[in-house]
Amino acid sequence: MTTRPTAGPTAGAGATTGPAARSATGPTASSRLRDVDALRGFALLGVLLVNITYMASAYQGTGVADPAFGSALDGTVRFLTEVFFEAKFYLLFSFLFGYSFTLQLASADRDGAAFPSRFLRRCAGLFVLGLCHAVLLFPGDILTTYAVLGLVLLALHRIRPRTAARTAVVLLCATAAGYLLLAVAVAGTGGTDTATVTEHGRQATEALRGDAGSVIAAHLRQLPDVVFMLAFFQAPAAFAAFLLGLAAGKRGTLNDPTGHGPFLRRLQWVGFPVGIAGGLVWAHAAQGDSDTAYQLVAMAVNVMTAPLLAAAYAATVLRVLTGPRGRRMAAVLAPAGRMTLTNYLTQSLVLAFVFTGFGAALVGRLAPAYTVLTALALFAAQTVFSRWWLARHRYGPVEHLLRAVTLARQPRRTEKAT
Repeated sequence: MTTRPTAGPTAGAGATTGPAARSATGPTASSRLRDVDALRGFALLGVLLVNITYMASAYQGTGVADPAFGSALDGTVRFLTEVFFEAKFYLLFSFLFGYSFTLQLASADRDGAAFPSRFLRRCAGLFVLGLCHAVLLFPGDILTTYAVLGLVLLALHRIRPRTAARTAVVLLCATAAGYLLLAVAVAGTGGTDTATVTEHGRQATEALRGDAGSVIAAHLRQLPDVVFMLAFFQAPAAFAAFLLGLAAGKRGTLNDPTGHGPFLRRLQWVGFPVGIAGGLVWAHAAQGDSDTAYQLVAMAVNVMTAPLLAAAYAATVLRVLTGPRGRRMAAVLAPAGRMTLTNYLTQSLVLAFVFTGFGAALVGRLAPAYTVLTALALFAAQTVFSRWWLARHRYGPVEHLLRAVTLARQPRRTEKAT
């Protein structure tokens, strides 16, 4: 069975952009980081819309449609999700991880902090959180991947922006080429037997509807497939996005979006048509049997086009944020973006109670359209909660915990954020 990649987690897990950073250089810095937080909040919504499909159906990503949902509406919802959301938003998070990494570097330079040791502890904390998340709640976790790739990013943190961008492009091209070579190798061999995949999906569904032990055992059985996809699909693309974010941070690309209007418009004009075309190929391949050469070709196409669609999304959000409705949009998205790690893990916790035997056991029982509505309702609740919480606390609950691990001590209320 082929496990298609899920959306990634929070870039905010890799960096905190707190009040001190906001006040360091006055209103301009505050506005800039507000925009980054809002962009991260937008990415959080995209991640949720993808991850919920994998928690709602054990057949998602196998190349075989869930037999419980065969209507035209069900197929349309799945198809649109794959075209516009799947494999796009984890790239946006990864870009923001790399960008936020440069903010941490700048903060460490100002404070004279021992940045490498802090960052190593942060990565260790992320890895532990991700491991618990994958086993208990959702195997499609990527926090562990971020933690490992963060170590590589730390080793390359002195890389020049142009070199970082070129390396990212080479990495994406090499990954796509690898998929094309693999497609040639498996051409004519046929895909996995549909009946076998269907039976595996049925067994997984029953296991996820069982008690806590059954759910955790099901997660553990999925982990080898997930690790394979993380290592050979998401990790190279995610690290390429890390490097692009690092380059953007060093160049200050997001410091003044209004000053980059023509560049943002070009991203939209190129990113939307090319990215959507690639998404159509990706979604169409998902309708066939798994493990075919065509699916591998679609993966190669997606590796090259999904970053452009993610960039077009980011450009659109940034342009709206700098427009007349920007403040209103930021008021909704930025609080959720400031505590994305808490929100990301909370999403999995809530959905585990909705779809597995931890709670209602609705896996395979909630139609795709209702799944989307569930995701939107959950995100709306998170935006309200995030705003309420941050009006009373400096950090989100899990962000506070990760910061304590990073600093190797309990952060004081008056301490500057990094």
